[in-house]
Parts: sequence; structure tokens; C-alpha cells
Amino acid sequence: MSPPLLAVSDVSISYGKVEAVRNVTLDVHAGEIVTIIGANGAGKTTLLNAVMGILPLTGSVMFMDRQIARLDIEDRVAAGLCIVPEHRELFGTMTVEENLQLGGFRVSRVKAATEQERVYTLFPRLKERRTQLAGTLSGGEQQMLAMGRALMSDPKLLMLDEPSLGLAPLIVADIFRIVGELRQMGVSVLLVEQNARAALEIADRAYVMELGEFVMSGSARDIGADQRIVASYLGF
Repeated sequence: MSPPLLAVSDVSISYGKVEAVRNVTLDVHAGEIVTIIGANGAGKTTLLNAVMGILPLTGSVMFMDRQIARLDIEDRVAAGLCIVPEHRELFGTMTVEENLQLGGFRVSRVKAATEQERVYTLFPRLKERRTQLAGTLSGGEQQMLAMGRALMSDPKLLMLDEPSLGLAPLIVADIFRIVGELRQMGVSVLLVEQNARAALEIADRAYVMELGEFVMSGSARDIGADQRIVASYLGF
């Protein structure tokens, strides 16, 4: 079996003297959708931010068989790793198209034009609103734009932090359908999501996080069938 696209080994993350994540290990292979589920405050977002280089960590982070734990964010993006943060962090006073162009500034002009067309194919609504200010978009459209902007850098692995947060059920279904399509386009996905049911339906494998540690991992189907997970996270 080929080595994982992303291999996180024995990673711990602290805020001062408070250890938020303890000795976690996970991997994502090419072509996979892997989800991390857990309650608020479990450490899911902290882990994604540390893998991206936003927070310091101890341990090993291998990406495409290369140690990236000491690389800065720019170099991680250049290597093919990208994150869509929980709060989207769009430039609200800039248009949809300008936000996308910022996402593609690291690639050539020809590549950026190709990626922009791919984004517009994936998110036709963004093409319709390409001259509209990002701050005037609906919540679902802003999430689409945040994902589209990340895709402009042509990532190999896209990390999504709570993409369904605050969205209406129909829009959530649309977002998760698009996440599934990303895999067909050759983009692997590491998904942090409180909507455990939706995440487990789309993912290949899952990790369950509690209080900064992984307490369970396995195929998404097996995790979704576990009675403790059903009781704790799926609302039955």
C-alpha cells in the first residue's frame, strides 16, 4: 500500500500550560474522505490549525512523504495542503471573483484561470454572483466561496472545518454533495464536522475525538453503527 498523503504521528498541542490535544495519530490516503467527529471543545479545530501551521505542535506531520511540521503556512499551501477555516475569513468588501483570484495568487496566471473555471463549474452560483461583494452573499454562498478560494491553489488535501455550521439543511446537503465530488476530482478531504450523521454518510473513515484524544477510529460505516456513537453524537 502506498504511504498516506497525510500522516500525523504522536502530535500534541498546548495553549500555554494547557494541553489541548494529546498524542494523536491519524492518516489520510489519496482519494479518501476522512472525518473527525466530536463535541465542541474536543480539540478538532485545534488539530486542523496545527496541521496547517497556524498553531505550534510537537510530534510529526508528514505530507506527501515529506516532514512539514516546521514549514510555514505558505510552504504547506505550496506543497498542496489547504484549509477552509470555520469562520470562512473571506474579504467581505471584495467581489467573489477577487476573492478567488487571491486564492490563486501562488499559481501561474494560466493555472489560475483553469482553476477558476473548475470552481465555477463546481459552484455555478458563484459564477452568477462573480461581481457581487462577498459580504453580501448568503451563508451557503459564502461557504461555497471559501471552498472555491481554497481550491484555487490546486490542493491535494483540503481540510474543511465545520463546513455546515449555521447553514440550512438543504444547503448542507448541497455542500456535502460537493465534498463528495471533490474526491472524484482528485482532492482528498479531512473533514471536521459536528453534524456527525452527514459526515459519517460521506466519509470513508472516521476518528472520534474527546477531550483532546482519539477514543475510536475505523470505517465510517462501523463508527456510525456503534451504539455509543449513536447515543452520543447521532441524537438517538
